[in-house]
Amino acid sequence: MRRVRIILIFLIVFSAAAAMAQRMTVTAPVANIRSGPGTKYDVVWKVEKYHPLFVIETSGAWCHFRDFEGDRGWVHKSLLGKIPAVITKKDMCNVRSGPGTKEPVLFTVEKGIPFKVLKRKGHWLQVEHADGDRGWIHDSLVW
Repeated sequence: MRRVRIILIFLIVFSAAAAMAQRMTVTAPVANIRSGPGTKYDVVWKVEKYHPLFVIETSGAWCHFRDFEGDRGWVHKSLLGKIPAVITKKDMCNVRSGPGTKEPVLFTVEKGIPFKVLKRKGHWLQVEHADGDRGWIHDSLVW
């Protein structure tokens, strides 16, 4: 009976931790990333709209996160939303006019460019950048 209780407690704790971890997206035009949970902490870098983040924990109104490169920081939760978004994880990613390699390349982007996801077709994502540029990108090129 004691063993069952221990397993049950472990599952509850593990489930709660997993429920807290979630993917979120920056919704503000620019968000300050801080070294700790509050405005008294240094701004260590800034990210632009549609930057996806994986929230690890929260402290009051602040979210501790990990990004696509494994970097960690803190951002105020009012700057985040549950918008589907991706970020390029490779250099020289082609954004095309349609979902396929035979479609013309509209533009090319470097690593670290965030996009909102509009639609999915197989392994292709129709995306939109904060500046309004749209196109299709293969899901192997993004996080």
